[in-house]
Amino acid sequence: MFRREAERSPLDGVDVILADLDGVLYSGAEPIPHAAEALKRAQEHGVRLGCLTNNASRTDRSVADHLTQLGYAVHADDIITSPQAAVMMLRDLIQPESTVLVVGGDGLVSELDKAGYHATRSADDHPAAVVQGFAPDVGWAQLAEAAFALADESVQWVATNTDWTLPQPRGVAPGNGTLVSAVHTAVGRLPIVAGKPERAMYDLAVERFGAKSPLAIGDRLDTDILGANRAGVPSLLVLTGIDRAKQVLAAGKDERPQYLLSDLSELDEPYPTVKVSRSGDAVEVRGASVRLEGSAVRIVRRGEREIDLLRAASTLIWNCGRPIYALEVPEELYT
Repeated sequence: MFRREAERSPLDGVDVILADLDGVLYSGAEPIPHAAEALKRAQEHGVRLGCLTNNASRTDRSVADHLTQLGYAVHADDIITSPQAAVMMLRDLIQPESTVLVVGGDGLVSELDKAGYHATRSADDHPAAVVQGFAPDVGWAQLAEAAFALADESVQWVATNTDWTLPQPRGVAPGNGTLVSAVHTAVGRLPIVAGKPERAMYDLAVERFGAKSPLAIGDRLDTDILGANRAGVPSLLVLTGIDRAKQVLAAGKDERPQYLLSDLSELDEPYPTVKVSRSGDAVEVRGASVRLEGSAVRIVRRGEREIDLLRAASTLIWNCGRPIYALEVPEELYT
């Protein structure tokens, strides 16, 4: 009845893990349970850990120090930040040693200094470009300076990322995308984006780490997974951050991960075989089984682990060729 797909472990053949930070390794100041232990085991087996973050508020060294305090074995050169990708993009847009207006935190200023640019906070300094990233203290005054500078259409505009939300211990907060949108409303044009889901950060990471067979781990489909897919890097979604079952089931073609984990304690476990019926209308993962009957998704067996049911249901929905709003999906699959 079922056609078997090849079984493999997420870490089989992987030489470099490219892990997102917020929602994967930590949430605010708190570590994500099981993540440090799982990644240490991978490192002990020769897998390098690289960390990719869209957050532009901190330097690579401060990020590494924070991760070290949380139990991760990383150094500053293991950190790829969106400011680093933004500065890499500036090389093709403006002259060396140009003045750049900064909207954001120390992470941006540090990378601009390293590259030989002159950072400013004032549009009166006639910058050649505006680089905009998130920092908790970004407010109206910085956004206004960006708008004043960008009134000159020859001034380049690079955003470190356009994430709409930012996970925090108390909940989900507005991200850099909301701040970029405020400037966009004022100036009527859009920035070039350096961070995920654009592929620049992944390209930079693969080059720096010499990765031959990387694996991207993230908690967001629209940034981490989409960016990895655009860069041709196999991806894994872990359900410890922003996106959960509801978003997984509705994921568009370009946002679908190769692997799906509840948390990183499962990282070095054998990944279960996905069994798809020859007709494609039934999927089984371990003891969990679902079937498509007309436009209705039916749970045949729940199995012992909720993650297996989600793996089965998402495969069924992704393979059926119909948008999720055209299907009847049991509420218990995504709550």
